[in-house]
Amino acid sequence: MVTGVLAPERLEEILRTAAREFATAGYERASLNRIIRTCGMSKSSFYHYFDSKAALFDAVLRAAMGGLAREVAPPSPAELSGPGFWDELTRTVERVLEVAAREDWYADAGRLFYLPDAPVEHSPAARETVGAMRAWLVGVLEVGRSCGAVRTDLPVALQATLATDVVQSLDRWSLAHSQEYPDAEARATIGRILTDVLRRVLATTVEDQPTA
Repeated sequence: MVTGVLAPERLEEILRTAAREFATAGYERASLNRIIRTCGMSKSSFYHYFDSKAALFDAVLRAAMGGLAREVAPPSPAELSGPGFWDELTRTVERVLEVAAREDWYADAGRLFYLPDAPVEHSPAARETVGAMRAWLVGVLEVGRSCGAVRTDLPVALQATLATDVVQSLDRWSLAHSQEYPDAEARATIGRILTDVLRRVLATTVEDQPTA
């Protein structure tokens, strides 16, 4: 549980520090004392705002994923309807890569979903983020199927599961290799590659799939 109110700049400093600590040390080995020292706080002050490691973990995810969503502003499923379906998805992926490269703590927070010891299943913020992503993907699939960009020979539920698994795999890979595409041109190339992988799973026909 998070209690009390911090100045926005101070709160961001703490959450950025915590995101880096969790991402580098793992959830169980992450040290609240190290975070407290780095931020120049007293223990009593820290625990006035965050009463547990789990509360801090949730606060990091809520702030980072909320900020990422505001900066990327992904299109609603309805906005993807039409011939530009895959092009717009590619641009969205490129925007995510660009923002994550500019804001390291978004990337750190993203890595928390894939820590082997992270309490993702017990984290309200993690469950909300994953649920929102899946709901968006389902909406995108429905639009893609209706406009002819996505194949319709698979059950929607199976297709949604496949798409979710592929997106999470691509996300995990891109976070692990984020330092390998530091400039805009490299990120655009990676964005196209990542979208092409998803397209090969979902495209309507062989002719609609990207060429090698």
